Amino acid sequence: MSLRSRIAAHENTGAGGGTSADSTGHLVAAYRTKLLEEIDLAEMSALSPAERRARLERVLGHLISREGPVLATQDRTLLIRRVVDEALGLGVLEPLLEDGSITEIMVNGPDQIFVERGGRVEQVPVRFASDEQLMQTIERIVSTVNRRVDESNPMVDARLPSGERVNVIIPPLSLTGATLTIRRFPRAYTLHELIALGTLDEHMLALLSGFIRARFNLIVSGGTGSGKTTLLNALSALIPEHERIITVEDAAELQLQQQHVIRLETRPPNVEGKGQITVRDLVRNSLRMRPDRIIVGEVRGGETLDMLQAMSTGHDGSLATVHANSAEDALMRLQTLASMSEVDVPFAALQDQINSAVDVLIQLARLADGSRKIVEISVLSSHGRETFQLATASRFEARPMSADGRVHGTFGHLPLPRRAADRLSLTGEPVPAAFGVAHSADQLATREAV
Repeated sequence: MSLRSRIAAHENTGAGGGTSADSTGHLVAAYRTKLLEEIDLAEMSALSPAERRARLERVLGHLISREGPVLATQDRTLLIRRVVDEALGLGVLEPLLEDGSITEIMVNGPDQIFVERGGRVEQVPVRFASDEQLMQTIERIVSTVNRRVDESNPMVDARLPSGERVNVIIPPLSLTGATLTIRRFPRAYTLHELIALGTLDEHMLALLSGFIRARFNLIVSGGTGSGKTTLLNALSALIPEHERIITVEDAAELQLQQQHVIRLETRPPNVEGKGQITVRDLVRNSLRMRPDRIIVGEVRGGETLDMLQAMSTGHDGSLATVHANSAEDALMRLQTLASMSEVDVPFAALQDQINSAVDVLIQLARLADGSRKIVEISVLSSHGRETFQLATASRFEARPMSADGRVHGTFGHLPLPRRAADRLSLTGEPVPAAFGVAHSADQLATREAV
């Protein structure tokens, strides 16, 4: 069996792989050892990643020429890449990280690697040679952010310098072996690109543009992987250039294009369990930085109360995201999260706070075919301590899945509440013709969020 065939057999062998996988692993490991004996990686720290890789490839090429075996050009190239990936990069994960179509990499022990492409999860025919090789890769990843992972610290959540979000959990907490999840840094989509993808339509863009310029407070809600950060990033492009924007994120993903942007990111505790800086700490600090708008990547705890207070006390036009499966759920979740503050605030008072702070909810969903869509835009029309009242402005009406496996449907548009329409008009923003204004309560698609 040729080298190329043995490597292909290694990469296509699943759990319980046989001799080919073992011999290939030993072959790559042997050349990796020889390479590291020839060169000192510490002395190469001043070089860029591309220069380090090129240097290692040259040295390894000389080693193979000097010591053999004689290989065909393609076999030689494949071996060099595999060995350098092991020595410098992340081994079998390197080709996956270079694939721009992959948005998430999920490693469930050494024998199972899944990826997400186009909203769909699929298993890929690669595997780690052993648990030890997987743990070496994980340790290399977490060491780049000055973290460690072991039995005393079996969970790590971090952002790599290149932007990817990484989560690691190992035994004894993970019963399936060391588990690694890498979420790729999302590409910044424009709103017109999202229209082309079917996430929203031109009428919804006109409405959301008016809301942002009129300084409505917006909450983007949706489930995991529904595209909340992508939409939030796109919406932020509508904020006027002259405004001072402060972003607060647990793991920095937003890529705002305005000039006057201050980016804040949380900090985890160190190995002694000290030095943690939370989202709440950053939200509170941002209020002292003279922001025109605050953007919170995701509210998930007591910082929700601080965010709501900021929205209702002069920092209007702010944006945030929250995990929720519907607009009603988003309101209930905001109320629950705000109650997690150390300040003992009655639920009725929190209801008042949300009614005065939140203007619009944008609900996203990942549909059965993997596409992401704004399935609802709702205006919060309740006041004070009233029960939450939502007036639907846009709604995606899906049709049964077609034979092509895609979800089709239409965006329906409904009249806006008079108060929201008047607020748009007072700031010089027109009410898009597709929506119009409700002249009576009967014209509103209003419902209670209980």
